Amino acid sequence: MKSNPSIKYQASSIIHRLSLMSVAIFSVLLASLSSAAAEDLTVDEIITKANEAAYYAGRDGQADVKMTIVDAGGGERVRQFRILRLNAENGNQKFYVYFNEPADVRRMVYLVWKKVGEGQDDDRWMYLPALDLVRRIAPGDKRTSFVGSDFVYEDVSGRNLNADEHELISSAGGQYQIKNTPKDPGSVEFSYYTVWIDQDTFLPRKAEYYDKNGKLYRRVEGTKVETVQGYPTVVESVVTDLNTGGKTVNAFSGMKYDIGLNDAIFSERFLKRPPREATR
Repeated sequence: MKSNPSIKYQASSIIHRLSLMSVAIFSVLLASLSSAAAEDLTVDEIITKANEAAYYAGRDGQADVKMTIVDAGGGERVRQFRILRLNAENGNQKFYVYFNEPADVRRMVYLVWKKVGEGQDDDRWMYLPALDLVRRIAPGDKRTSFVGSDFVYEDVSGRNLNADEHELISSAGGQYQIKNTPKDPGSVEFSYYTVWIDQDTFLPRKAEYYDKNGKLYRRVEGTKVETVQGYPTVVESVVTDLNTGGKTVNAFSGMKYDIGLNDAIFSERFLKRPPREATR
């Protein structure tokens, strides 16, 4: 008996439509599950994941940074440095920043011992080679300009999560929007800041800061993201001063994780004598 081509075509068409329906149903279910999973996270869990994604990739890491400081008139100043980072016990970290260029900042070093405990302040030092001087940076200066840029010292190592109260404002559009209000308002120049966190990578993509009068004055953005050794990584960040019209762009290159950095590097003895990991 000969098969009927029309019947074969109809059967194939039905199977195709059923397959498309299955894919569509699966996609809807997957989206629903993802949405439900997103809603299941508490605000503290979200900010913890975001902090880990932004600052704790691997056991340690390094990056070369080209910092371009742009004033309101378009004038540019460029600084280049290498940043080394080591994760320590209990969430604490150490950072070593060595400046290569230009000549007026060459061999300058910024060292941070980040402490994450409630009420703890980070330890920060700056070595100024022109004066052959090691200067301790006071906790009250953590929100001041980092080497004349629109970044602040605290931006390098990240703000202590315990320093703010956190409130989930929205989880629409694939991002968590979180309002952060300082527990000690007198210690900072802002009244609050809002952060947008990517729900897939948990990388913070934007932060907006409001002054004591409720005016938006500062914006920090992760403008480019790449995957490095399996870790989603911000490779370009921009800070804009909305009061002055200036901005600072950090472009990251040569990023590596899990390179086996020695804890001894992150000590005061290496402020004046940089290790080869910072200079080669």
